[in-house]
Amino acid sequence: MRVVITGASSGIGEALARHYASRDGVLGLISRRPSGGGLPGEVVPYAVDVTDVAGLERVAKDFVARFGAPDLVIANAGVGVGTRGEDLADVEKLRRVLDINVAGLAATLAAFAPAMRQAGRGTLAGIASVAGFRGLAGNGAYCASKAAAIAWLESMRVELYGSGVSVVCVCPGYIDTPMTRVNRYHMPFLLPVDEAARRIARAIAARRRLAVIPWPMSLVSIPLRLMPGWLYDRIAAHAPRKPRDVSI
Repeated sequence: MRVVITGASSGIGEALARHYASRDGVLGLISRRPSGGGLPGEVVPYAVDVTDVAGLERVAKDFVARFGAPDLVIANAGVGVGTRGEDLADVEKLRRVLDINVAGLAATLAAFAPAMRQAGRGTLAGIASVAGFRGLAGNGAYCASKAAAIAWLESMRVELYGSGVSVVCVCPGYIDTPMTRVNRYHMPFLLPVDEAARRIARAIAARRRLAVIPWPMSLVSIPLRLMPGWLYDRIAAHAPRKPRDVSI
């Protein structure tokens, strides 16, 4: 199996790389820091930032030329940072988060999509978040980016309908990674990262259009998504907020 993963040097991306690594497989690992050391099979690390669109295009051309179209591309790279909508300085944080979490995801998938469409097979997967279902106080940039990622993936799915290429949107809840360890509040249904990777891989293999991981998180997130605005405002206004002094 030929798999490409972004954000592969830590967190969910690193766990997904461990999950998909096999002696007869090929892993293309895209990250800013070194990744993939000690994994079985053919591992090809690419030191590229997902905001570098030309760099991603070069990666895709190199990978396809050497191994053919991927069977699976997972756009996983992402960052989170606490923000406050009334602070003008936080607009720059918003720009950075959108650039990585949305434009970076879009560029990753777009770089490989033409070869996969031509081959008539494969899966493009994007890691969004349940945070994209509603706006959370103190986490506006992250929520906005994940809402945009969900919509982008849905648009891409219908664009590729009938091509043989599937598009999967994965919305994790709380996963034990460096991004969540800075949170100073209780995180329901928190999953170890390797278990999360296994569940994400199952959802991708099933080609689920939208997968909430773990599924009990959907019992919280989906009702919140459907909740009337006046009620959601009263509840969410008092929820704990992500620290503004930490960026992951």
